Amino acid sequence: MNTLRFDFRSDTVTRPSAGMRAAMAAAEVGDDVYGDDPTVNQLEQRMAALLGKEAALFVPSGTMSNLLALMSHCGRGDEFIAGQDAHCYKWEAGGAAVLGSIQPQPVAHQPDGTMALVELEAAIKDEDQHFARTRVIALENTFGGRVLPVAYMQAVAELTQRRGLGLHLDGARAFNACVALGIDISVFAAPFDTVSICLSKGLGTPVGSVLVGKDALIDKARRHRKMLGGGMRQAGILAAAGLYALEHNVARLAEDHRRARQLADGLAAFPDLTVTAPDTNIVFVQAAVELEAAMSRFLADRGVGVGGQYGQQRWVTHLDIDDGAIEESLGVVRDFFGA
Repeated sequence: MNTLRFDFRSDTVTRPSAGMRAAMAAAEVGDDVYGDDPTVNQLEQRMAALLGKEAALFVPSGTMSNLLALMSHCGRGDEFIAGQDAHCYKWEAGGAAVLGSIQPQPVAHQPDGTMALVELEAAIKDEDQHFARTRVIALENTFGGRVLPVAYMQAVAELTQRRGLGLHLDGARAFNACVALGIDISVFAAPFDTVSICLSKGLGTPVGSVLVGKDALIDKARRHRKMLGGGMRQAGILAAAGLYALEHNVARLAEDHRRARQLADGLAAFPDLTVTAPDTNIVFVQAAVELEAAMSRFLADRGVGVGGQYGQQRWVTHLDIDDGAIEESLGVVRDFFGA
């Protein structure tokens, strides 16, 4: 049972608001596997239009959305290129390899979260029987809360086009990036063949992601979704939450970003902590390993949950964290250092 007063572990911990619950309760539903759920269809059409893509597919999770994208770009024995710390490489239980028979090729990140173009190109395999065939490059934006520049994404897109590869975006927090950049998500998504958007992080829905992209790739993804057990029936109840979030919870992401900066400024006041200034809603804090562990325990004992380990904490702001939560949590940090 979660007894935390203030939960900064992730923006996945958000709970649906009263308005979102009402929209879910009122949703018209059908059988989505048959294509009969009008609310799911509406969400998919809305997301495709927002991102300027041909089609979209509602799925249970971002992990499944990324896996479906990779399986649609690649066949057995093919390869995808991604960052060394990318979610689809490091944090998704090796699904591409285990379930898709797709070989990952990780590339080191630069300090700003990008991957050097020269290193990306060097990782692409020639058409040679000795090598797995490179089929797609996967980017992640935001990456660790940092916003990668649009110009960088366009440069990677030019590379993939020149080398005949696909380009996928793990855009779990793409709306955070767009709010921070002040651009429309269709501009942000333009360079990509497929884009995964998470609805259950900062947008505040209880479940779901949407994979958006070209018709042929989404058709493949729909078949793979059924194969992986992701075909849901009266899923309009969940899709209604996504439609509500698109209407009510996108612009307010700016509040999460403001609170993250407020939190970062407060934490930076303690000399034993090294704080990375946030681009969006994620604040990273470095400390000596033993100090960090003791501080995390102290916070948890007083109802403040944070993520991270081994000398690094991750604080994530979201719609269930208000100004009072920031102030009270900083007060608990002051108590820790005072003790």
